[in-house]
Amino acid sequence: MRFIFKTDYDQDIRLVKHGGDAFWYGLLGVVLLAAPLWASEYVMSQLHFILIYSIVGFGLMLLTGFTGQISLGHAAFLAVGAYTEALMQAAGVPFFISICCAALFSAAAGAIVGLPALRLKGLYLAIATLAFNVIVEEIITRWHSLTGGNEGRHLKPVEILGFKLESDAEFFYLCLALTVLCCLACINLLRSPTGRAFVAIRDSEISASCLGVNLAKYKTMSFAISAGLTGIGGALYAHKLAFISPEQFTLLASIELLTIVILGGIGFLHGAVLGSVFIIVLPQLISLAKDWLPEGTAPSGLQAVAFGLILVLFIIFEPLGLYGRWLKIRTYFELFPFYRKGMFRRQKAYMKSDRLR
Repeated sequence: MRFIFKTDYDQDIRLVKHGGDAFWYGLLGVVLLAAPLWASEYVMSQLHFILIYSIVGFGLMLLTGFTGQISLGHAAFLAVGAYTEALMQAAGVPFFISICCAALFSAAAGAIVGLPALRLKGLYLAIATLAFNVIVEEIITRWHSLTGGNEGRHLKPVEILGFKLESDAEFFYLCLALTVLCCLACINLLRSPTGRAFVAIRDSEISASCLGVNLAKYKTMSFAISAGLTGIGGALYAHKLAFISPEQFTLLASIELLTIVILGGIGFLHGAVLGSVFIIVLPQLISLAKDWLPEGTAPSGLQAVAFGLILVLFIIFEPLGLYGRWLKIRTYFELFPFYRKGMFRRQKAYMKSDRLR
């Protein structure tokens, strides 16, 4: 078991806590930087989606995992970012300005949606965000002159300072750089007073309010930051597909995004990455499983059934997700033979004072 003895205050704010973290994160960085050398074209395409979904997962994790606000409308913020990037590129705006605008417009939409969160929570908040997703989907479908309607809009490759990122490797490095920046921004945000306010709201709104946390301010801020990160992911998503249409931003897409944080592990930034890997790899595993079934017996809805079944099993047997399972395995070997089975037992999400509401 590892013990960290702190001798100065700087150790509390270091991103890398000890040499083990430095080694494993450094090794992961080297593997990713060398990905164009060892990965095939198909694997590179999957890595693009993993990085894009990780950025979106960071945003949704801030909202759901750290602030406790449920959202079934994040595909709408993804659409706002994607269409903003498409319109900005068509107008000849440079990429760095257009992706910042995608984040800002998505954040503004998130702040608007966050206003009902001041009086809604739980199922009612989920319904409100679901309604917002339906509204945005209808707008981009009906507003043909701006969005292209069902015909969609095409995008060109990303161009930075006159240099087009046409190859998979070039676009991969762009996605990797933005993913790392978003991850570092989330880490620093969560260890700031704002991040601690988010966690306080998640644990108990009444207790947080008694401690002086402005619920209206921080709930709206959480929605805005989450939507802004999702908008960045939407801009990259649009460039990856090179074509966007309303069918890509439906309620099912929002549920898929929420699945990332549930399967990866709510309350862990690592979970956003693990969940993204899982939802990208799972369809490939299902495709391989179909090959083992007798011809003509593979059901057309096998992927949807597998996703639903795995989601239910995780909620029942492993509510901490993939990263929670890894923590249990690591702790078991660190404390063996003194590991206690109930060490990670799920606690109540509310305080006794919340029962008075």
